[in-house]
This record gives sequence, C-alpha cells and structure tokens, in this order.
Amino acid sequence: MPGFQINWAIIGLTVSSGVILLLRDWRITTPALFANYLSVAWFLAQQQFITPDLAIGGLALSTTVVVKAITGLAASLILGITAITFSREYNLEDLDEFSLAELRRAARRAQRQRVSEPFRVSEYVVPFWALVLVAIAGLALPRLYPIGNQTVDVVWYWLGLTGLFTIVIAGDTLKIGLGLLLVVSSIDLVYTAIADTVQVFPLALLSLTTIVLSLAVAYLSGLMYGRLKTLDLGALYKR
Repeated sequence: MPGFQINWAIIGLTVSSGVILLLRDWRITTPALFANYLSVAWFLAQQQFITPDLAIGGLALSTTVVVKAITGLAASLILGITAITFSREYNLEDLDEFSLAELRRAARRAQRQRVSEPFRVSEYVVPFWALVLVAIAGLALPRLYPIGNQTVDVVWYWLGLTGLFTIVIAGDTLKIGLGLLLVVSSIDLVYTAIADTVQVFPLALLSLTTIVLSLAVAYLSGLMYGRLKTLDLGALYKR
C-alpha cells in the first residue's frame, strides 16, 4: 500500500506490554518493562506533543521525554535488583545441618519438577485470554470513548488495560508492580497527549509516583520474602 508506514514505537510498546502480561519470568518481563518505557518515549518524540528542546544524534527531543526514559530505567532497575536479590538464597552459613538438609531436598524436588514439567501450557491459558480481551477492548474502546486522536487512544488504552489485567492475574509481588507501572505509564501518556498546556508539576508528580511505586514494591517484596521466603502470592493462603 502506498503511504503505509510501520510505526515501530507502537509495535515496541504493544509487544513489550503484551510480554509483561503473558509471561512470568522476571528475567524477561523486567527488560520488557524498560523496553516499554523506551517505546513510549519514542512514541512521544514522534508525535511531538511537547516542543523539542534537545538534539541528540540528529533527533529532536524534549527534555521531558528524556526524563521519562530515565525514570523508566530507574524503575526497571529497582524491580530487577529486587528480583535478583530475592531469587537467591543467602546466609546459608547461619542454618543448622537439619535446615540445610531440608533445603537441599527442596532444591532437588524443585529441580526434578522443572525437568519433568519444563513447560505447562495451562499456566499461560489465563494470561493468553487476558491478552485477547485486552486486544479486543483496546480496539473497541477508542471508538466508543475517544479521548484524543485514534492513535493515542489505542496506545493508552492498550497500556492501561495490559497493566490492569497484569495486576488481576499476578502470581507474585513483582508482577503486581509491573502492572501498576504500566497503568501509571498510560496515565502519563494520555495526559501528555491531550493536555492543552503540558505542566511540569503533573509530569514530575507522575515520574515521582513511578519511582515511589517501584520502591514500595521492592519494600513489600522484602517483607514478604523475609516472612515466607518467597514472592509467590499463593504462599499467603497456605499459612
């Protein structure tokens, strides 16, 4: 088709947020979160909702867009460090021989389970259908309840809905944090896109909210791991 162009920024944020909703491994979802922030910043730079005041590599950018990307990097690092910290065992020297033996048995059981069941499709049925619902709603809501132009509506509805569904189906605290950050990112994007005059204070408040949410998730993860030795929410219902 003549004149048809692929918008890689939209594809990037769509795929990255879909990966966060669909997958469970933090080694994939945490980098996907940073990729999502970069894609959102790229999209805002393309649309030029804010007058550019920087030139980086021949690309005209706004300082606000750069700050959003840096904020996304900080949030992703906080969650990534949290996941690394609480996915390993520490202070093994403080355990007695019975505790160490039980820990080794649990590790062997977990290893055998991973080998015997390397991939279970059932774990991805709910996330898959949640992604399908997001896709349907993301295409229908911009037509039913338009806020900005159609492109902006599709993007911010998609981000917000993937965030909400990620929170709903989350199985651990990190997943909840990822969903919350996607929701805040969608609010940030729609404000930047539709505001007649973009004010610094609301944008700074949204960036601060992003950092505070990341730190809060890290803190709550630490509390949960300290009590239950896991970040799995299912452990809360076994006590």
